[in-house]
Amino acid sequence: MQSARVHSLQRSELAVPATSPHFFEKAARGSADTVFLDLEDAVIPAEKAQGRAAAVKALNEIDWGRKRMVVRVNGLDTPWGYRDILEVAEGCPRLDAILLPKAGGPRDIQFVETMLQGVEWATGRESPIRIEALIETALGMANVEAIASSSARLEALVFGVGDFIASMRTPDLVMGGFNPAYAVLTNPDGAGKRQRYFADQWHFAMARVATACRAYGLRPIDGPYTDFKDIEGYRASAMRARSLGFEGKWAIHPTQLAIANEIFGPSPDDIAWAHRINEAMRAGAAAGRGAVKIDGGMVDIAHLKLAQNILRQVEALRAGGANGAAAPASEGRR
Repeated sequence: MQSARVHSLQRSELAVPATSPHFFEKAARGSADTVFLDLEDAVIPAEKAQGRAAAVKALNEIDWGRKRMVVRVNGLDTPWGYRDILEVAEGCPRLDAILLPKAGGPRDIQFVETMLQGVEWATGRESPIRIEALIETALGMANVEAIASSSARLEALVFGVGDFIASMRTPDLVMGGFNPAYAVLTNPDGAGKRQRYFADQWHFAMARVATACRAYGLRPIDGPYTDFKDIEGYRASAMRARSLGFEGKWAIHPTQLAIANEIFGPSPDDIAWAHRINEAMRAGAAAGRGAVKIDGGMVDIAHLKLAQNILRQVEALRAGGANGAAAPASEGRR
């Protein structure tokens, strides 16, 4: 029987190639909430078996503290995917989740779920291994709601912009970055001049992933920004994702972690606001009022829900420390 879904901090998720063991200790000591050891894109075909063995060894021998530990396996349409799932799940009690690339439909998730259930029965594992799924193809995006509702074992969906670019055959060269071609011209002004109006070509895709996640109690996570030297570009990308309701973002380099943790964590001002709203609404309820005046405006139950979201994140931070830990989910599968 599935245990209740947990609601983990996942402000930052650091990608570490499984064939680069010299990065493991640094990742373990770093500030990422989640670390995923990558067996897919970061590992060439000739080293797939070596990478798998290295991931198992690292999960078993390195002290990862309270980090959430994930392995990105190869796709189900490859010669390595099923073996990745089997060997990593069987051999790694420390494993928290499998990250499945190129999820195309609910059957993909359910296949992985069946494999994991069999491993848990065979090994006597008590805590279920969770699933994250990458939405990074046109097919996956077309089926994202069905994927999100496919399994109680599923915890998060990640928008994988890199492969989505390839799937959509767009001309973008920087993954997660700005495309100046995605613009229209305004009408001429009084002097006959026209301005370029820039927009975000991935807004629809990201909003759809976030909405599907919220509808079914999952965490929406934004994928990579590959120009790791462009700190301000990464910050802007993270802020865009946060404004759409995403809970975290990948980091392909440790220098991106502090920004992700900052953007997707509650600020001191947010926390102070949440406490004011919580206290004001509590006092209002005691007086029989559902709406109260605070900071020059009226607040009601909708504001209280926003405040409680912030305070739950604060509680999770306190429970798990800087690296994040699981806290009980506030929403279950509907």
